[in-house]
Amino acid sequence: MGLFSFTQEIAMDLGTANTVIIHNDKIVVDEPSIVALDRSSKNMIALGSKAQQMHGKTHENIRTVRPLRDGVISDYDAAEKMMRGLIKMAVSKNLLFDPALKMVVGIPSGSTEVEMRAVRDSSEKSGGREVYMIYEPMAAAIGIGIDVEMPEGNMIVDIGGGTTEIAVIALGGIVSNNSIRIAGDDLTADVIEYMNRQHNIKVGERTAELIKINVGSALTTLEDPPEDYIVHGPNRMTALPMEVPVSYQEIAHCIEKSISKIEAAVLSALEQTPPELYADIVRKGIWLAGGGALLRGLDKRLTNKIGIQFHIADDPLHAVVRGTGVALKNTDKFSFLMR
Repeated sequence: MGLFSFTQEIAMDLGTANTVIIHNDKIVVDEPSIVALDRSSKNMIALGSKAQQMHGKTHENIRTVRPLRDGVISDYDAAEKMMRGLIKMAVSKNLLFDPALKMVVGIPSGSTEVEMRAVRDSSEKSGGREVYMIYEPMAAAIGIGIDVEMPEGNMIVDIGGGTTEIAVIALGGIVSNNSIRIAGDDLTADVIEYMNRQHNIKVGERTAELIKINVGSALTTLEDPPEDYIVHGPNRMTALPMEVPVSYQEIAHCIEKSISKIEAAVLSALEQTPPELYADIVRKGIWLAGGGALLRGLDKRLTNKIGIQFHIADDPLHAVVRGTGVALKNTDKFSFLMR
């Protein structure tokens, strides 16, 4: 795709937490899915990481919005502004005009017709002439390097910000799937609630996210434990400043319920799997993708609980967008996967 071609091709993983765009085989945008808008004019002030820095720190004239909740668009206007801004960052740097776009967008496998329509509309309004959609677990499988057209069963568990997508894939289709709205955001909410209740300290979304990254764990005993993370914030009762060290064991306890729900969903998808494919999965193991795959000890915990080996994909955060990029280059070959 040169400077003078009128159609530019982009692959997008439109996520609840992050949006990633591939253009010309390269990841050109990897930004938090958040925008800052002027309350009165509704104009966009900042986007991505700049808007993320404002989150929780704005005055009354500015509001920060995460346009996606649970993997689907919850604020159409903000979603469209965000997509337009991110696409501009990805494509129009060297162009004098807005190009026509051929887009492939990853969507949750549990999306309803209305939710798919919302993604399609927002994509078209952001400049998409040809818009294709592919289910995220299918894209993740392609991104991991699995040959999805083989007559063999492969299982993917993609834990994003808003949804956990569990799918068994064979012969280029999803045989059984389970999409639950328990994922990274719920773990963050668990941490906020726990800090509030247990330590009497108020923490915001960004701090909770940092706690999760630094000391998040799915197991209460790790071979290589992280050091305690020091959290600063106001006491809930007195509003005086506090300093609280948080250990990974505490976080393992506080996210236990949500992790158990993900386990139950994996088991439920396995129950619906035909026996021949089940045998393939037991032999080959189950792949973990998405940001949730980076949670310490999660693969080990799931392996012990379910009795099937879990593997973490290389670069799990970008598995979906890489697969979406492969689908974009081979839209004819993968046309049967597209919506």
